[in-house]
Amino acid sequence: MPQQLSIDMEVLYRQHSRRVLASLVRRLRDFDLAEEAMHEAFAIALVKWPQQGLPDHPTAWLVTTGYRRAIDRLRRQARFDHSPDPLEDGLEAELVDADRAIEDDELRLIFTCCHPELAFASRLALTLREVCSLTTEEIARAFLLKPTAVAQRIVRAKARLRDRQVAFEAPEASELAERLEAVLHVIYLMFTEGYSATSGETATRAELSSEAIRLGRRVCELIADAECLGLLALMLLQESRRGARTAGDGQLVLLVDQDRQQWDLPLIREGQRCLSRALEMGEVGAFTLQAAIASEHARAVSAEQTRWDRIASLYDVLVDVSPTPVVKLNRAVAISMHQGAEAGMMLIDELLESGSLDNYHRLHVARAEMHHRLGQRQLAADAWHRALALASQPRERELLQRRIDEISQG
Repeated sequence: MPQQLSIDMEVLYRQHSRRVLASLVRRLRDFDLAEEAMHEAFAIALVKWPQQGLPDHPTAWLVTTGYRRAIDRLRRQARFDHSPDPLEDGLEAELVDADRAIEDDELRLIFTCCHPELAFASRLALTLREVCSLTTEEIARAFLLKPTAVAQRIVRAKARLRDRQVAFEAPEASELAERLEAVLHVIYLMFTEGYSATSGETATRAELSSEAIRLGRRVCELIADAECLGLLALMLLQESRRGARTAGDGQLVLLVDQDRQQWDLPLIREGQRCLSRALEMGEVGAFTLQAAIASEHARAVSAEQTRWDRIASLYDVLVDVSPTPVVKLNRAVAISMHQGAEAGMMLIDELLESGSLDNYHRLHVARAEMHHRLGQRQLAADAWHRALALASQPRERELLQRRIDEISQG
């Protein structure tokens, strides 16, 4: 009997599932069928790999296995005839250069999900679900929506792509521009979920943020665009802080308390080079401005030496380019650090009156900090408790509870 190998299938699922699904969607042209085929392939691998060992090309093995299972199912349903399927030969040939081919499939799927046939919000939701493997609950939290609304949006988007017979392939060069904005937003949302997970026991999901950076680099290779470079710069500069964002026990560490010696200098330098190239192109968009803000943090050798005047000025420009509630909240925090807590609190109160972020826990975190700096202890405690009630990520909840305990102890 073959020796059983210890294989962590959960880790392998995180590593391979997105690329497997992307390749199956392109071949089967059906999201739901591809998802079922992918899960069947992993179920087979769960039995075979511990006995036989990992194949040389795990991703291609999973794609091949899932594809054959899907073909068998379709034939049983009399949708296919019994003649040999020409796609199977092509799939076997991909084993020679599997990794690059399947990586490209993932990028093709992103561009497909971001097709102009879909509304902008539907493009983001569909891609986050199918490419990033986020749950509807995680996507709902990212958009500050109800999960049922997100689920309906995704179902309608799939149906529209199917009814319109949209090809699952990268667009021609002339069509790239009209899909680019949604693609960049999706890649950044993917990075954000990896950098600051909305659920799960760990505060971050390194495999997601790493994949987002890889896709960002790939898009920069395809398209000479300032915002592509701005997005890549932003992700690199934020990723440079990953090692300092959590303590040895997994607890979150606030930016002000991070050991900056742990920041990744090569990533900072690469991010700043990308930012410089983006600025030289003369088109300053939202991602480039956010990268410039991240660069200011990277330049500061300590939290006390952060140039909040520059950061506040950059937010003044950013709020004109992208006047979203979250950008306005971040601007309020920057102004509170530059001009004082009272100035920031006025802006926070305006956001609260609008009702747009009332259920966003980070608004109440910012409000609590400003109350605390103004010596308003009870108001600070109330805001902290409100933030704790709204937060769902375990590590964030631990951080909030620690802050409440610190304040209550004087």
